Amino acid sequence: MRKQLRVLFVAMANSVHTARCLEQLSRCGWDLQLFPVEDSGLHSELRNVTFHEMWWRRRPRTGRGVTVRGSWPVPWGGGVARRLAARFFPSWLDRAWALASTISRVRPDIVHSLEIQHAGYLTLAARELLPDAFPTWIVTNWGSDIYLFGRLAEHKERIRAVMGSCDYYGCECQRDVVLGRTFGFCGALLPVLPNTGGFDLKRAWELREPGPSSARRLILLKGYQGWAGRALFGLRAIRLCAHALRGYRVAVYLAGEDVRIAAELVRLSTGVPIDSVPACSHEDMLRLQGMARASIGLSISDAASTSFLEALGMGSFPIQSCTSCADEWIEGGVTGLIVDPEDPEMIAQAIRRAVTDDELVDRAAELNWQTAVDRLDYGKIQQQVIEMYERVAREGPRGEVGTRLERLGRGWRRLHRRRGDGSAGGDRAPGPSVRCLVVRGMVPEARGFRVR
Repeated sequence: MRKQLRVLFVAMANSVHTARCLEQLSRCGWDLQLFPVEDSGLHSELRNVTFHEMWWRRRPRTGRGVTVRGSWPVPWGGGVARRLAARFFPSWLDRAWALASTISRVRPDIVHSLEIQHAGYLTLAARELLPDAFPTWIVTNWGSDIYLFGRLAEHKERIRAVMGSCDYYGCECQRDVVLGRTFGFCGALLPVLPNTGGFDLKRAWELREPGPSSARRLILLKGYQGWAGRALFGLRAIRLCAHALRGYRVAVYLAGEDVRIAAELVRLSTGVPIDSVPACSHEDMLRLQGMARASIGLSISDAASTSFLEALGMGSFPIQSCTSCADEWIEGGVTGLIVDPEDPEMIAQAIRRAVTDDELVDRAAELNWQTAVDRLDYGKIQQQVIEMYERVAREGPRGEVGTRLERLGRGWRRLHRRRGDGSAGGDRAPGPSVRCLVVRGMVPEARGFRVR
């Protein structure tokens, strides 16, 4: 491994999750590169990274050690050049081709796809353009990538192709470890850690409102409503238990216009004070969590959401969807409550309990703080992440586990040939002990089988 590790991230460049993931490595002295999955701006928290963009209509703002590189060498004329390329050289605008070209030029030690549906699919397409010269490939699951999209017909086979091709796989919870293997991953697993790192717990403690959590009179509701978020069900639950919220305020954060309108209507019909929180810094969000008695997060799919982890560390009693990985962090009825995200009656019942049971809330705050100390300390997680990349660079493609599995796969094929019963593409499916070998590039004859 060379002294200065070079890692190319394929990710959403405007995402705070991308910025926080790279922040953990920003002081290592490594050569960090970022290829965006779509035309977008750079997140303000990104630092110490080289940003690759093929064509920009307006050169992205840079600073904090960010360098921009692209096919168009000057900060003006990119729009005209893009239109000319679209007419005469359309392949130049193909993002997979651009990523493959970047990989060939940069020659990273590691390519790391942060998320599957955008970054993973794109990286797979680039890999097919570089079949004999692709670096070690890490794929990180951002929570819904397999748990939700793996149930959709248009995504199933694409996810299998990604999982069968990558060398290393990382995720936030044990649920997604099992799903990764089910979808054909046979490489080496990385430590199960929060994707965006941990928290500065000393600073978090300073931001907490003094006194017991039961003395707080604020309820937080995450305002996401869309393909996964279910904030409107939370507002319906607040309407159902409005009588229990006398003396409380509700704050809705990260809300779109539809949720803000619905929150205003609930406020008018129930008399419960409901505020929409404008976009704020991470520290301000922690401060808000540190003022809350309970924090509600509802979605049909998630892993270890940042807002949920913030609640754990800030003494806010978590009410979280059963469709997340909350059950790997809290015990239902003891350190939080786990609810159906689309059952307003169940959510309302959880809110009633959270605002009436002082002993439950205070005991949960104490236990959840210990969980944060054990599992969410920024320095500890950062060190694990650095060691993870060093291990990947040292072991190379597939890692030690993947190498053993490949050998097992070759032996399994030879055994079937000697027995004279054809290949794995016959009528009989492989047994459970070898099911993870049925992936692209390891048992080609068995590609027609579905992993069960």
